[in-house]
Amino acid sequence: MDHRLTARQYLILGLVALCAPLGDTCLSRGMTHLPPISLAHPASLIAAVFTPWIAAGIALLIGFFASYLTALSWADLTFVLPATAFGNVIVALLSKFWLHEPISLERWAGIVLITVGVGFVAQGPALTERPAAEPIEDASAMEEEGVR
Repeated sequence: MDHRLTARQYLILGLVALCAPLGDTCLSRGMTHLPPISLAHPASLIAAVFTPWIAAGIALLIGFFASYLTALSWADLTFVLPATAFGNVIVALLSKFWLHEPISLERWAGIVLITVGVGFVAQGPALTERPAAEPIEDASAMEEEGVR
């Protein structure tokens, strides 16, 4: 069986890999311009949702979730999840160069390990072949044989 991905499937995996880190980065950018929020004051949380950066982050995370569900409809979780793990690299780059956050050598090493792991997983098939299920016998035939 041929397990090559189509251009559309690569696009979906690309959206999975990009939407989550972009959404998370937008949320971070938006939250740095707001005072600390407490769950004890839900009105401040609701107000935060309507700020531009946070609203953009939420929209991107909805896009991530939609593309993630789409990818899971035709590929195994063990294939799709590493696509989200590659988002760690994108988050680190966005954090470093857009949000100007310092990133330690240990974090960069962890990101490299994740990327290498994603490379190993990406070598496998997108969908595991499963043996065909045997048809269930007619219930009346099973009763005749004394099976219940």
